[in-house]
Amino acid sequence: MDDIFSYVREGNAFQVRIWLDNTENDLNQGDDHRFSLLHWAAKDGHKTIVEMLLSRGVRVNATNMGDDTPLHLAAAHGHQEIVLNLLRNKANVNAINEHGNTPLHYACFWSYDLVAEDLVNNGAQVSLCNRYGDTPLDKTNSHLAAILSERAVSLGQDLKKQPYRDRSWLGYKTRSRDATLSRHSGIDIGQLNLQGRIVSTHSGDLWRGIWQSNDIVAKILNLTECTARNSRDFKEEYPRLRIFNHPNILPVLGACNQPPNLVVISQFMPFGSLYDVLHGETGIVVDQNQALRFALDVARGMEFLHSLEPMIPNMYLNSKHVMIDEDLAKINVDDPKYQRQTEDGVVISGIDEDLTARISMADYKFSFHEKGSV
Repeated sequence: MDDIFSYVREGNAFQVRIWLDNTENDLNQGDDHRFSLLHWAAKDGHKTIVEMLLSRGVRVNATNMGDDTPLHLAAAHGHQEIVLNLLRNKANVNAINEHGNTPLHYACFWSYDLVAEDLVNNGAQVSLCNRYGDTPLDKTNSHLAAILSERAVSLGQDLKKQPYRDRSWLGYKTRSRDATLSRHSGIDIGQLNLQGRIVSTHSGDLWRGIWQSNDIVAKILNLTECTARNSRDFKEEYPRLRIFNHPNILPVLGACNQPPNLVVISQFMPFGSLYDVLHGETGIVVDQNQALRFALDVARGMEFLHSLEPMIPNMYLNSKHVMIDEDLAKINVDDPKYQRQTEDGVVISGIDEDLTARISMADYKFSFHEKGSV
């Protein structure tokens, strides 16, 4: 893990590309302070690596332990091209860190005029106060403040100060993933806290549980008898299902190979499968645009699977094998379109356009399964 962060910080695009081509490497992992690969590339100004990560579907709004996004770091270091690239890839322009600062606060503080103007042109609010009551305009020189104020007014912004509001309770931020999640291929079944059976099928029983403080789903394979050959085939086949480098693939996090139990473990998805969504079991309305986005997600995922050499056989696609993920970090929580009024005040409303379809590798049909059992 340490090597890839070194390669990114050095700007070694060749080694980064080789690392990304290994499907078991998680491009959303974070270091000890939850700085992701994109955080470091954005901070150090490595445009090629930023583009490489974005093209692979890295989480653009992942936060480190200080709640900084990659956009915060790119703006704070004056990397204009990277700022624009992040914004084109749906970076939250008004994301706030633990101090209440937005990317615009940092661009203004360090007097990066062009970066600050680009941020305002892309929706950055000039009147948002941080924890200490300061707006971006309070943190810069009078000349830049005048330019930004004029531009903000022309875009319809109100220059009245907006008090700081603590948004941490909303839970919309997405931390960079603990790197250990992609390193634990073999897991002791005793480490799994299985809390309830979700469903039983011909291929196995699906359980919801907890592993290393993460919500997981464990699939206990249904076998008449677990032979030594079954265990050996399972050990050979499941590592190929640990695909962490594509946004439309839900990887197998790890597996328990402890006969008579063969178990595959994946991340829990609160919205369930595409089948659940389409049949109205989640309350999500799938309009034509959302249906098209789901179709494109599935097509991209299948295209990627078909590009692997050797190909992964025995992958049968249906709506129950496609899981729906929601990236709340994409949401600008101060945008009225993401809010709804309740008796207790304004709360964030789930937005369909932030849903992503991901093909579940846990539904792979192992070679020792009988035909038609999946």
